Amino acid sequence: MEGVAVIEAALATMPFAPGVYRMLDTKGDALYVGKARSLKKRVVSYTQIARLPERLRRMVHATRRMEIITTGSEAEALLLEANLIKKLRPRFNIVLRDDKSYPWLVLTEDHDFPQIGKHRGERRKGASYWGPFASAWAVNQTITALEKVFLLRSCRDTVFESRDRPCLLHQIKRCSAPCVERISREDYAGLVKDAKKFLSGETPTIQKRLAREMEEASMALEFERAAAIRDRIRGLTHIQGQNSINLEGVGDADVVALHQIAGQSCVQVFFFRGGRNNGNRSFFPSHLKDDAAAEEVLSAFLTQLYDDLPPPPLVLLSHDLPDAGLIAEALSLKAGRKVELHRPQRGEKRSAIDHAATNAREALERRLAEGTAQAALLEGVAQLFDLPEPPRRIEVYDNSHIQGSHAYGVMVVAGPEGFTKNAYRKYAIQGAGAHGAASEPAAAAAGAGATLIPPSIAAEVPGGLRETRRAGGGNRVASGGGDDFAMMREVFERRFGRALKEDPERQKEGWPDLVLIDGGAGQLSAAREVMAELGLGDLPLVAVAKGPDRDAGREWFHRAGAEPFQLPPRDPVLYYLQRLRDEAHRFAITTHRAGRSKAITRSELDEIPGVGSAIKRRLLHHFGSARGVRQAGLEDLRNCPGIGPSMAARIHEHFHPGVGGGNLGKG
Repeated sequence: MEGVAVIEAALATMPFAPGVYRMLDTKGDALYVGKARSLKKRVVSYTQIARLPERLRRMVHATRRMEIITTGSEAEALLLEANLIKKLRPRFNIVLRDDKSYPWLVLTEDHDFPQIGKHRGERRKGASYWGPFASAWAVNQTITALEKVFLLRSCRDTVFESRDRPCLLHQIKRCSAPCVERISREDYAGLVKDAKKFLSGETPTIQKRLAREMEEASMALEFERAAAIRDRIRGLTHIQGQNSINLEGVGDADVVALHQIAGQSCVQVFFFRGGRNNGNRSFFPSHLKDDAAAEEVLSAFLTQLYDDLPPPPLVLLSHDLPDAGLIAEALSLKAGRKVELHRPQRGEKRSAIDHAATNAREALERRLAEGTAQAALLEGVAQLFDLPEPPRRIEVYDNSHIQGSHAYGVMVVAGPEGFTKNAYRKYAIQGAGAHGAASEPAAAAAGAGATLIPPSIAAEVPGGLRETRRAGGGNRVASGGGDDFAMMREVFERRFGRALKEDPERQKEGWPDLVLIDGGAGQLSAAREVMAELGLGDLPLVAVAKGPDRDAGREWFHRAGAEPFQLPPRDPVLYYLQRLRDEAHRFAITTHRAGRSKAITRSELDEIPGVGSAIKRRLLHHFGSARGVRQAGLEDLRNCPGIGPSMAARIHEHFHPGVGGGNLGKG
């Protein structure tokens, strides 16, 4: 067997050190990533084919190359293995497919009156971060609680600095209005200190102090202040009562429970920070059905979960893991402190595990039910469009532009598991479709001011020509502003031309089983031309067009060599295809608006070589606008703080080319 020979050849120079090994196929894609305390002792087992299960035999048979990376310890190898699995997603590994980032609560510290808010992405200096939270909803609930109980501001600094009277949040008792000095800096700092204690789990201490302050205010006949403190105490009590599960005496911990049905797994994670429930999230690790041992799935899940999350001091588990000691050592190494893995047997911790396991079971049952319904819909799509089997990957394309400006084409992807959002793509139109420019065939056939349309498909466009005003649906051609067919052609050439370069034999995953186009016969013909030129004429293409009155439910479906047809108004497959088309339309509109907003916010100062954000900010602060800079004379530019003589001359030359440097007027 060739795979065994490859492994034996690699063993000749393989060390006994700890590390990570990768098995690669003929195209260099990773088949499997594994770690070992001794690389040579671990990898030699793959040469004993008779002792391997069927899954590993298939893996060895497909292996054509091996790569290794040595590490200082087995714990380091475990961390590296998790990182590579998440990055490479080998098909013989258990892979955590989670492309969502985790939201955090941020409390700024570089301002006299710190602001609370939601944060995703890279952390910055001058702020404290609390989390992670399972969802944006969970962090928003905590922000609302902090506003009600501690009266902290959530407005941006620009809004804070421009206010001259309290906002609505102050009126509804969710902000102390530091923007208009309704609270002193010292008192606000006290609120921030209390909020940090609350986030750290010191709620009882805060409640006792507030109760004492309320009593003192009442004794001093300061009834309004006493009532305000009473409301804060009630808010804290309400927050504590909201948690569906509580872990007394536990500050930071994660509750992790796994449930399996029919060869599929769901892991439910509850995030506890400061004794508070920060929400829960369901995960569905992907693995082969014959590789679904609960302990193995949970072990692989943990290392990948904490690849991009800081592990808490305590992780409560639903199963005993054979390699729990190694995983705890690796997570401790990553966290820089001790991390304990524990499977509770009784008490509140056991109840928390049971609650998480119930959530995992219910989430997996819902997923299986949805998958069954999805499978039936895909079977209906296969029958409708004469596909040999239900499609695993459906790609949907749409364009969006305003008379050719800020033109974008988009692709959305769907399959048995719903929409695959990490596979979505957007294409900024660069060629004939953008800004009304024509392709050569279209330009040759068009006179001055004529509508641009490829001659080969002009005869197939029913209903005449009309101006494009929105993305999505219909047989549309943009008159005087962008060629919709050329846009579609460019998107297909870029998408499938690149795919052919990367995979000329079409052996890899990522090729569609069905391509849907938001449009009519014209768009279909444009797409068919491109696919024929690329040698991909066998890919099924369908155009989905709305009827003359553009009512949902009256769509026409266009296919090559067949008459257009409609489906019954209440057909489930029709609803499914509408959802696909609408998702492409939504993504196209969102992409177009984002691109247009970005173009609008660009300043003409960005076009001046050497003018960065700092210089632009100085110019705008000094002259008030880009127009003011454009109209400024050379001497005025020299007088702008932070602008030297050479930069002033460069800016002046940009707006007044050919004018001598001695011109000191207003331009």
